[in-house]
Amino acid sequence: MTSLFDLYKIGVGPSSSHTMGPMTAAFDFASDLADQNELAGVHRVQVDLYGSLALTGLGHATDRAILLGLSGDFPARLDPEQIEPTLQRIRAANELFLHKTHAISFTESTDLLFHRDQMYPPGAVTQHPNGMRFTAFDSLGTVIQCRTWFSVGGGFIVEDGDGTPTPKKYRSPVPYPFHSAAELLALAHQHQLTIAEIMLANETAILPEHTGQQLSAEELVHARIFFIWQTMQGCIQRGIATEGILPGGLNVRRRAHRLADRLREKQQQQAAENLMGDPLAPLDWVTVYAMAVNEENAAGGRVVTAPTNGAAGVIPAVASYYQNFIPGASEEGILRFFLTSAAIGILYKENASISGAEVGCQGEVGVACSMAAGGLAAALGGTPGQIEHAAEIGMEHNLGMTCDPIGGLVQIPCIERNAMGAVKAVHATRIAMQEPEEHKVSLDQVIRTMYLTGLDMQSRYKETSLAGLALNIIEC
Repeated sequence: MTSLFDLYKIGVGPSSSHTMGPMTAAFDFASDLADQNELAGVHRVQVDLYGSLALTGLGHATDRAILLGLSGDFPARLDPEQIEPTLQRIRAANELFLHKTHAISFTESTDLLFHRDQMYPPGAVTQHPNGMRFTAFDSLGTVIQCRTWFSVGGGFIVEDGDGTPTPKKYRSPVPYPFHSAAELLALAHQHQLTIAEIMLANETAILPEHTGQQLSAEELVHARIFFIWQTMQGCIQRGIATEGILPGGLNVRRRAHRLADRLREKQQQQAAENLMGDPLAPLDWVTVYAMAVNEENAAGGRVVTAPTNGAAGVIPAVASYYQNFIPGASEEGILRFFLTSAAIGILYKENASISGAEVGCQGEVGVACSMAAGGLAAALGGTPGQIEHAAEIGMEHNLGMTCDPIGGLVQIPCIERNAMGAVKAVHATRIAMQEPEEHKVSLDQVIRTMYLTGLDMQSRYKETSLAGLALNIIEC
């Protein structure tokens, strides 16, 4: 079963599917060569990119991710401050150290190929638009190893012919398995548990070996969740503190800092003049939080997939809304938020898709909105039925949303779209909490609808930058 910590992963921007996934695949390729004692015989490595990875890979920093991954860097352990120096060394010398130890020549124009006219790797069994093939050659040009991976969203990768996404370490049986929202609600009713309690029991069961830890399994899960939350908060703070122009050539100016300053000035003026505060100010802060995160993501900073990098701002923005603006907010509420939102994310991951290249932005910001709405309902003490309703509303009004980033960059419309998704999540929760649990459309039905809608969507609207805003807005 997918884990909370599969969905919430620490990495670097700007894209989980186009940056983190390829970096992980490149890292795995180099690591496997080392594990099989084949590293010393490698003279050259060629990487071929297909589909969306080829069409928007440069804007999504896929080229940079490949170089870093082959060099032995892994997303969760990568220091963003070391990215540029590492890349400059590789590109200046046309040489990289495979798995940090074995020097090979690497010239991007001949060794990193973008096949923009091919959707899938030739001969591949798997059919997903984020395909990449790695081939290692010896000094005579003989193939040592050739492997094909697909980046399926949220930093997950699947090797061709293997239907199991990485990571593969969570394979222990769980006490409360569920594969649909209906099953999840039935478990909650049968065992008189909240969704958060079901998730906590499952997470402790699949927790990697923690022998020698002074914490219990539950305490360790709690600690890891709070570490994820702390990382998200740090990302918000950096995003609000930083000004300037985002990289990539669109000359998009960071706005979170300026928006936050204006909100503070307005609040100070209202206090000085003894005026009533703006009742919608909390939603303005939700906008700031979401945009701060996604500006950090666009700049290649440290973020948490939630469930993807392109949608990384929604969850932390709504969690911050709960913590900063809800009377009586608590750490227990934050735990309920993350455990419950992860349960909802698992339903999308296992029954549909969280890949913009497969189903459009409804699978990224739409899923994040649904997760955040359900998580907020849980934090507020909502019933399982209200949580399911909030999550359903959060997706229902994101159905059909395309992924058409201008210039292949995770900037326009992505940054503002996260702000809109976060505000939608808050409103979806408020609707669900004010109504009885009965409603016409179930979460399972809307998940299925989202997936089928994504399959019907033309490929040029799915993270290819060949249509929509990407085609109709001049890139300068």
